[in-house]
Amino acid sequence: MSITAIVLAAGQGSRFRAEAGADSDKLLADCVGLDGVTRPVIGQVLLNLPERVVKRWLVTSPDRPEVIRLARLYGCEVLLLQSAGMGDSLAAAVAASSPSDGWLVVLGDMPFILPSSIEHVAAALADESISVPVHDGQYGHPVAFGRAWGPALCALSGDRGAKPLFAKGGLLEVSVDDPGVLWDVDVPQALHFGR
Repeated sequence: MSITAIVLAAGQGSRFRAEAGADSDKLLADCVGLDGVTRPVIGQVLLNLPERVVKRWLVTSPDRPEVIRLARLYGCEVLLLQSAGMGDSLAAAVAASSPSDGWLVVLGDMPFILPSSIEHVAAALADESISVPVHDGQYGHPVAFGRAWGPALCALSGDRGAKPLFAKGGLLEVSVDDPGVLWDVDVPQALHFGR
């Protein structure tokens, strides 16, 4: 299957800014990756994408030139969107990237996911399924949607993401030993990952 990665990076990170300062962009905050190298959060996220995922889209706002530059550096097409709503971002990216065999939805503030976990989620995908990583009984990210889910993803809007689609069937739980699938950088303290 030829899966398209959609990296959601349009959110404003208000909780992070409230603690780190109004000029702080969590996507550009330095963090030490799983390889021990310090990079911006979004750089870590893009580095963790498996090489076999060659079709890559990143959704962000036009006022983030450094995020746009890094996305292009890591081989992403960039979709500029004024809305920070997850539903709006997903719908626009799926529409822009069609046709595809499926979509791997990656959050731009989750830099500590093992590449192998992303591979397992992608490998489990089928046309009519949704594959989601599970760690310690909790659903995490990234989530992969088969081709049949394209119209439902395109119909999303506002702040609501795709989680309500889980209840419509076809959900495949992919067990992973990876706390990174649950770890997002909502506040500055989360830049320090405790494995």
